[in-house]
Amino acid sequence: MRKTKIEAIDLFCGIGGLTYGLRKAGINVVAGLDNDASCAFSYEANNGSKFILADISDYNFEKMKNFYTKGSVRVLVGCAPCQPFSSHTYKAKNKQRDSRWNLINYFLKAISILKPDVISMENVRGLTKTDIFHNFVAQIRKMNYKVDYKIVYCQDYGIPQNRGRLVLLASRFGDIRVPEKTHKKGDYVTVGQTIGRLPRIKAGEKSSKDDIHRAKNLSPLNLERIRQSKPKGTWKDWDKILLPECYKRESGQTYTSVYGRMSWNDISPTITTQFFSYGTGRFGHPEQDRAISIREGALLQTFPISYDFRNDIPMAAIGRQIGNAVPPKLGYIIGKTIKAHIEKYHAK
Repeated sequence: MRKTKIEAIDLFCGIGGLTYGLRKAGINVVAGLDNDASCAFSYEANNGSKFILADISDYNFEKMKNFYTKGSVRVLVGCAPCQPFSSHTYKAKNKQRDSRWNLINYFLKAISILKPDVISMENVRGLTKTDIFHNFVAQIRKMNYKVDYKIVYCQDYGIPQNRGRLVLLASRFGDIRVPEKTHKKGDYVTVGQTIGRLPRIKAGEKSSKDDIHRAKNLSPLNLERIRQSKPKGTWKDWDKILLPECYKRESGQTYTSVYGRMSWNDISPTITTQFFSYGTGRFGHPEQDRAISIREGALLQTFPISYDFRNDIPMAAIGRQIGNAVPPKLGYIIGKTIKAHIEKYHAK
């Protein structure tokens, strides 16, 4: 049996979380496109794929055809920047005026020009509530793709965080299905299993062995707050003198995860672009008096510890890159599903 040559292009590739997972699954990702130049180093250094620095809104997709080689099965994947569709902004006024709402339509344009055999899209859950998403699905069905999509939760796929995502798969070959769960409650991968063996560091310090294992400094007030915080606890564990004014009001009583500590025996919350900042969510280390480090956030996103993030760019920039990434483990599972599907329908 002749081996099928599978090649993929990753739109909105960022630093390569999805690309890395697909490559681990045996899919050759020939190129990724993104408009953030700061992602180029990590994308190429860790994946060996070509980084195309371009704004998708004015990119000529006819040129992109040349990245696929003759006779290959063509895969197109992508995750449009999700802020307009996220739970934080979905109810915001004038949301449909946000220019980023159009990015999914550029993905659609790429499909119409490149005519890939298989498509994968990963995004936030809120996207399924929009007309723009349902139009996207209707349009690719008109192009004779079989489509399947559903909301998945990353902890059900061996990823140690509570992260709900939309996964869509589509194929010209035949029916394709979003992968089934690989884990269930009781055997989830935990915070302790993922970051429990990293060297101890203090707030504002970095490890002598790993420049990316560095933690943001804390003010004296926040240092005292985290000292009084318990794993899975809330700010209600603190002395009242430490409470911000907003939490003393009735309207602030529901924000119980902010300034929280993670638990060794549980999964982490969603790793956001601000995960390294103690006051933006339950991002306190389970026992050390600091927020989780950049490396710890990357590991909870399932980037391997060897992943090179380039240590000479600001912490905020690396944090944004990691928080915006598709977890590589999810990319791997999607990749294995795509590969098995292609082998089923296309092997000769």
